[in-house]
Amino acid sequence: MKDKAKPTAAEATAAITHRRVLHIALPIVVSNATVPILGAVDTGVVGQMGLAAPIGAVGLGAIVLSAFYWFFGFLRMGTVGLTAQAAGDDDTAEVAALLTRGLLIGLGAGLAVIALQLPLFWAAFSVSPASSEVELLARQYMSIRVWSAPAAIAIYAITGWLIAQERTRAVLVIQLWMNGLNIGLDLWFVLGLDWGVQGVALATFLAEWSGAAMGLWFCRAAFRSPDWRNWLQVFDRLRWVRMVKLNTDILIRSMLLEAIFLSFVFLGSDMGDVTLAANQVLLQFLMITAYGLDGFAFAAEALVGRAVGARHVTALRRGAVLASFWATLISLLMAVGFWTMGPQIIDLMAKAPEVQTEARIYLGYVVLVPLAGVGAFMLDGIFIGATRSRDMRNMMGISFLIFVGAVALLVPAYGNHGLWAAMLISFVVRGITLGLRYPALERAVTAP
Repeated sequence: MKDKAKPTAAEATAAITHRRVLHIALPIVVSNATVPILGAVDTGVVGQMGLAAPIGAVGLGAIVLSAFYWFFGFLRMGTVGLTAQAAGDDDTAEVAALLTRGLLIGLGAGLAVIALQLPLFWAAFSVSPASSEVELLARQYMSIRVWSAPAAIAIYAITGWLIAQERTRAVLVIQLWMNGLNIGLDLWFVLGLDWGVQGVALATFLAEWSGAAMGLWFCRAAFRSPDWRNWLQVFDRLRWVRMVKLNTDILIRSMLLEAIFLSFVFLGSDMGDVTLAANQVLLQFLMITAYGLDGFAFAAEALVGRAVGARHVTALRRGAVLASFWATLISLLMAVGFWTMGPQIIDLMAKAPEVQTEARIYLGYVVLVPLAGVGAFMLDGIFIGATRSRDMRNMMGISFLIFVGAVALLVPAYGNHGLWAAMLISFVVRGITLGLRYPALERAVTAP
C-alpha cells in the first residue's frame, strides 16, 4: 500500500544534500576497512600453531567458500535497486515483500550449497590442487563453515535491503559485530581451547549466523506489518520474473568482471614468480580503491533508486552528481596517497627486495587506477539503482572484449606493462560506454 503522499520533484531534489550522501557512504567505507582485519587474524591465530599446513588450509577453504557465496552476490545489488525504487514510489507493501523474497532466495541458495557440498568441494580441489595434508584440513574447515551458507547468503539480501533504506549505519554495526565476534572466538577456540582449523571454522560459522540474526533484528519494523507474509504479493509471478532477469544480468556482468581479474592473474603468472608476486602486491591497491569507492556507489544506488521509483529525473541527476563528486574527490586523494606512500606500502607488504623493486616499476599504473575506475564504479551504482541491468551486462561485455583485444595487442609487445595497460583500458571503456547509455536511463524515467 501507499500510505503517504510522494514529495514533489523539487522537494525530492532539495532533500539530496552532501550531508545525506556522506551519511550513506561513510559507514560503508568504515565497514569495508574492517574486512582485511578478519583475514589477518584468521591467518595469525593458526600461524601460532607453528605449522604451514593450517595456514594454507584456512586460506584455501575461505577462498573456496567465498567464491561459492560470491556467486550469489547479485542478490545484494538487485535488492538495493528494487527496494529503493519501491521506497521511492511509497510502496511499503512491496518493500516488505522484497525483503521476504531476498531471504527466501538466500535460504534456498544456502541449502543448495549445503546439499551439493561434496561435488562442489571435489570440483574446487580439482581446480586448485593442494597437498594431501592441506586438503584434509581445508575439507575439515569447509565441512563446518558450509553450514552457515544460508546465513552468509541471506546477509546479501539483508544488507541490500538496509542500504536501499539508507540505513548503512546498521550495515556497519552488523559488520563490526560479525568481525568482532569472529576474532574473539578465533582467539578463544584456537589459542585457548586448541581446536585448530576447526576452531577457526566454528568461529566463522557462529559469527555468520549471529550476523544474520542481527540483520533480521534491524529489519524488525518490516515484520510488524503483515505485508512481509502477503504470499500473493511475495510470489507474484511478474515481480519474480523481473527480479530473476535483473539478477541474471548482474550475475553475467559480475562473471565477466571476474574473468578480467582472473585473466590478469593467470597471465601475470606466466611472467615469472617475481612479476606474479609484484602484481599480487599491487592488486591490493586496487582492492583499497574498491573499498574506498564502494560507499559512494552504494549512496548512488539508494538515491538513484528512490528517484527512479518516484519518477523524479532531477532528483536522480542530483543524487548521481553529488555521489560522484565525493567519489571523484576520494579517487584524487587515493591517487596522491598511492603516489606518495606507495613505495612504503609495497615494502610493508613484501619483504623480498626483488619483489619490492619489481612492484615499484609498475606503481604508476595503480596510481591511475582510482582515476580510471571512478567512472565505472559510480555508473555501476547509478545503473544498479535504476535497475538498468541489461545496459550493465552489455557494456561489461564490450569492456571484456576490449580487454581481450588489448591483451592480445599489448602483452606480446610490452609484457607486464601491456597487461596493466589493458586493465586500465577496460576500466575506462566501461565508464565511457555506461556514460553513453546514461541519457537513455533518464529518458526511461520520464517516459509515460
